[in-house]
Amino acid sequence: MRGKVAIVTGGATGIGRAIVMRCVELGAHVVFNYSRSEVDAKQTLADVAIPGAAHAFRADVRDAVAVNAMVKQATETYGRLDVLVNNAAVSPPVPLDSGLDALSDELWNTVIDVNVRGAFNCARAAAPHLRAVRGAIVNIGSIAGLTGEGSSLPYAVSKSALHGLSKSLARALAPEVRVSCVVPGFVKTRWWAGREDVADRLRRRLLLDRTTTPEDVAHLVCNVAMQEGLTGHFIVLDGGQTA
Repeated sequence: MRGKVAIVTGGATGIGRAIVMRCVELGAHVVFNYSRSEVDAKQTLADVAIPGAAHAFRADVRDAVAVNAMVKQATETYGRLDVLVNNAAVSPPVPLDSGLDALSDELWNTVIDVNVRGAFNCARAAAPHLRAVRGAIVNIGSIAGLTGEGSSLPYAVSKSALHGLSKSLARALAPEVRVSCVVPGFVKTRWWAGREDVADRLRRRLLLDRTTTPEDVAHLVCNVAMQEGLTGHFIVLDGGQTA
């Protein structure tokens, strides 16, 4: 990825932060967005291996105007855009057995808007620039979108929709832009703080005696982004959780 330019949404924490770090390690310039995590964004910038190789941009991916401004900054700063990683997502914990009445309209709309419409907004804004360089989009899905299980019903639905969006974008943007979807299972991030009992149950489902890390996902994302013969597919990274 040396000399490439990438946008990573939700890049201040967790998997997104790991993707930012990996892109920089491989020689890319990165613009990443954050919505509320300003302190984390500043820390990510301070921690990148090459000072100045990453820039943070405050933007809500639900806001098409803000997304367009982010893409404009990236392309004006670096002159091109090669990779878009749609990682930004919200995952409110609402157990599936809690009943549909526990799902407010506000919760449903927020999850779907961030996780699906946000990815579409970013893809639409980035598409002309990606077409110009035959670039790539990598969406971060979830096995929740395959199994129907997850932190909440709307989260699982949103990830299933993102998988479908990946397929449709691969067709809509072919042959210039490659679109694929990395589908992690249980990944050890700070989201699990206070939910160790659930995490322990998930670990027991893994075939491998290790938990997938954000760095594992980041390595795969960068590899997928650079595979010129890959588009329209899902790549599951879950330690055998769904095998």
